[in-house]
Amino acid sequence: MPSLRQLLGAYAPLLVLDAASARVQAGWFAADDPSDARWVAADEEAGTGVFRCVEKLGVDLTTARAFVFCDGPGSVLGIRTTAMALRAWGVLTPRPVFAYHSLALLGEFLARGDLTVIADARRELWHAQTRASALRRVPVGELQGALAMPENFRHWSALPAGVRLVPYALDEIFPRVADADLFRATSSPDAFLHEAPSYALWTPQVHRAPSAH
Repeated sequence: MPSLRQLLGAYAPLLVLDAASARVQAGWFAADDPSDARWVAADEEAGTGVFRCVEKLGVDLTTARAFVFCDGPGSVLGIRTTAMALRAWGVLTPRPVFAYHSLALLGEFLARGDLTVIADARRELWHAQTRASALRRVPVGELQGALAMPENFRHWSALPAGVRLVPYALDEIFPRVADADLFRATSSPDAFLHEAPSYALWTPQVHRAPSAH
């Protein structure tokens, strides 16, 4: 997987979009320097916030040579809104798209091997990731040790005991993780799923009135 520095060397100018949290964030890297970017944010729902951020940046999207976005964990609606926009822009002008995980990004920034970064996965399950392990989904009772959760991430269950909320500020995070291999090429931008959805077979039947006895 490429690092941010490698992506910038190959594709700048590059647009970053992240709607995993309640605060939509966007960054524009005009050159190959990871510390030289313009960042904006919008505290609006993603259907408005994503496009508000692009408007605030004031850039010509046709000049972007690649897109980078967060595919999760986080707000599925926000992530899919971003993915939909990227797919639409890709139809107009095909360009490479790269995805990253929010928890891996934050974990690399915090740089603590003993820390588990978490986000709510609903139904008393939590997304969990450490620097040494892959992203997984675990019951709340299995969360152990030092825990951190990114700020502005929505949660529906009570927070686990001892969890620490930490800023999810991409303008600070991205320059500090520029050499980490965090990004994956994708031809079909969408929200991350731990497993592919499965569907039960359904046999259609013609409705009939109950028989009279």
